[in-house]
Amino acid sequence: MKYILALDQGTTSSRAVLLNHRAQVVSMEQMEFAQHYPQSGWVEHDALDIWRTQIACARAALRKAGVRAEEVSAIGVTNQRETTIVWDRRTGEPVAPAIVWQDRRTAPFCLELQQKGLEVIVREKTGLRIDPYFSATKIRWILDHVPGLHARAQRGELAFGTVDSWLIWNLTGGRVHATDISNASRTMLCSLITGQWDEELLDIFGIPSSMLPEIVPSSGLIGMTDPEMFGTPVPISGVAGDQQAATFGQACFEPGCAKNTYGTGGFLLMNVGGEPRSSMHRLIGTAAWKLGEERTQYALEGSVFIAGAVVQWLRDGLRFFNSAEEIETLAASVPDNGGVYLVPAFVGLGAPHWDSEARGLMIGLTRGTTRAHVARAALEGIAFQCAEVLEAMQLDAKTTLRELRVDGGASRNNLLMQFQADISGVPVIRPAITETTALGAAFLAGLASGVWDSCDEISSLWRVDRVFEPAMSADQKDYLMNQWTRAVGRARNWNK
Repeated sequence: MKYILALDQGTTSSRAVLLNHRAQVVSMEQMEFAQHYPQSGWVEHDALDIWRTQIACARAALRKAGVRAEEVSAIGVTNQRETTIVWDRRTGEPVAPAIVWQDRRTAPFCLELQQKGLEVIVREKTGLRIDPYFSATKIRWILDHVPGLHARAQRGELAFGTVDSWLIWNLTGGRVHATDISNASRTMLCSLITGQWDEELLDIFGIPSSMLPEIVPSSGLIGMTDPEMFGTPVPISGVAGDQQAATFGQACFEPGCAKNTYGTGGFLLMNVGGEPRSSMHRLIGTAAWKLGEERTQYALEGSVFIAGAVVQWLRDGLRFFNSAEEIETLAASVPDNGGVYLVPAFVGLGAPHWDSEARGLMIGLTRGTTRAHVARAALEGIAFQCAEVLEAMQLDAKTTLRELRVDGGASRNNLLMQFQADISGVPVIRPAITETTALGAAFLAGLASGVWDSCDEISSLWRVDRVFEPAMSADQKDYLMNQWTRAVGRARNWNK
């Protein structure tokens, strides 16, 4: 029996998923770790927490399944993207807390760069907007705010990595400092055209090239784990950022195929083929994956900053229910939102607005509003945001979307999935395995190690659980989207 071990390092937890050659989950382990909010708009992780929980999950998944490391053909790594870690090359110790993708502390620096007229050159080279979301300004912030780091970086003593690089470094005992094109393309430092770090961008952001990892294919031998990790060396043969991995796990191999992952945020990607695609509707261009020596594949992406996190807020912040799963029953106890709209702009708005100054807003409250109406408005707010991105995506791609493949925790919510189909006007397809992020990492690693021979074979393993067909009238859909648009306008102008 051939096994693949997928390491799925997320924003709030680390997971390890062991799969067999039929892409069936054999065992899975998950551990949450602490989130740190030292100031308003700041989100940090302890990088050592990330590593400790991830390696513990990996070992536990093997132990639980009774599988020896010798039976694992390869390891695939997938990760929360943009989160920025800087560490000492000699000791392997982080020199500062990891700055998480949600963090907005570099907004003033981004504004300064925009005012210098650098938005166009960054977008043309990287496909990205100048925004605190991406890694480059986070690296610069760490260098600027930890004494002595600029000099140490110039001397080559420091390493930067997104979470994939950090895990690979630790898995290999510090022997390999690498990232793949999907993660590199999220830094604002990598040219989408060349697939390499760009010297002009490094100069703009003031980051020495010596800090950066080597850019490698998403599927291919990257390195061997240190024997101390699992008792014997295991090949690391796949790596991709979580959303690109989920797209691969959804078998979106053809241009025009799109998926949405409902996690902490909502992340929509559409495969656009072997050439980068510029967005005219405030989406971003990104590398999707690179299989060995084949051409890089590209995608259009729209990121919704707050999706599942709004459910966590209702659970933990407002104490509406004890578990996230309860929201579906509560929301379904009323026939509609009762005129309530919840715009969860807790950390600003992502695509297609890109407004870091927007703030969360709930509107339409009356004396008759109940917890159920608020819960329903929260779920609908997730779907409304995603529908806006899908509309922009279809305009950019100049194609009509035939279906939307979905995954992630909130995709198990039937009420949300039906409303997504209704408000987007396309069938929503939920696969049998909704943890497609780990599945994509496994597929990438398995292709390189011979567990699977081709993308066609992988497509044959993808199975449908349920299809949600749109059932809302065009008039009702237009009315609801119009009301949502008005609510978003107020969230963006809350202080004016």
